[in-house]
Amino acid sequence: MDIALELCDTYAFDYVYSTLLPASPSPYNLNDGFGNATTFDAKAASPWQWQPASQFLSFPPTDAAYMSQWSRDNIYRQFLSLFLIMWLAGGLIYFIVSTLSYVFVFDKTTFQHPKFLKNQIKMEISQACRSMPTMSALTVPFFLAEVRGHSKLYDTLSDEPFKYYNYLQFPFFILFTDMFVYFIHRALHHPFLYKRLHKSHHKWIMPSPYASIAFNPIDGWAQSLPYHFFPFFFPLQKFAYLALFFFVQVWTVFIHDGEYVANSPILNGAACHTMHHLYFNYNYGQYTTLWDRLGGSYRKPNDELFRRESKMGEKEWARQVQEMEALVKGIEGDDDREYTQPEKPKLSVKKDN
Repeated sequence: MDIALELCDTYAFDYVYSTLLPASPSPYNLNDGFGNATTFDAKAASPWQWQPASQFLSFPPTDAAYMSQWSRDNIYRQFLSLFLIMWLAGGLIYFIVSTLSYVFVFDKTTFQHPKFLKNQIKMEISQACRSMPTMSALTVPFFLAEVRGHSKLYDTLSDEPFKYYNYLQFPFFILFTDMFVYFIHRALHHPFLYKRLHKSHHKWIMPSPYASIAFNPIDGWAQSLPYHFFPFFFPLQKFAYLALFFFVQVWTVFIHDGEYVANSPILNGAACHTMHHLYFNYNYGQYTTLWDRLGGSYRKPNDELFRRESKMGEKEWARQVQEMEALVKGIEGDDDREYTQPEKPKLSVKKDN
């Protein structure tokens, strides 16, 4: 994250902070005491001196970097800057990836599903936007510790702890986070936590890509903890970290996109995650089905979901609704959601034979 912070400092934040909190004395013409005009050398006077965040990619500062009371290593400035980066960049990734998925991948026939809510897309986006600032603020302490040198992030490839680690860190990260997301997610289904935190995400029984971060902010933050813990326990190359951070955002959209292309006994794709939204107590994993299988919570997606003619058929929908409604009543009580269709809609899709 120090690379992203350096980029934003050089091209934006240095100018903002030097304007709002100019250095003292002001870096303009002064008098040397003998009537001669002189210029205050803010760079020479600053206790902070620039060191590139990476040997591969750096963004050298302009003079504006030395003209604020809050130098780049000021902890309050770093906290505020990282919060803004996390909030704005996270929101940008969310809207770009979710919208691309919605336009090019998401099956619009889902709108006709009897458990798709009225105005659901709007509500998903609204909940995500409300949650993002809080999730960002809660996440900043991890990023702050990273940029201040308290993590195991490394820069050059030669710094790998052992041979081939530059390659092995990717599957290691996936396996580590998949395991801990499983246990956190499953814990959030405990009745005490579910009704207080996780229930708001299960409002989306048939989710769209915009449901990917439509969480209670504490819930969303809790499920992200394994990603942030990893670089404090294990080495991780800086650019690999940025790539994995982006991958996590894309994957979270992918498992909510409703396009069931991954019919794999190992991969926890959109079909597996739809089983979770429909039937609650199954498929808690993030990337694989490993921990659901070990924990006895794996549910194989219905074969009908992988055939176009039956995926959106009345027979499959009726089966989903019947089982799902019984589960909702047992877990949440009466269902007060407002759906787009009556409970037994007349659908225009082809019936199953």
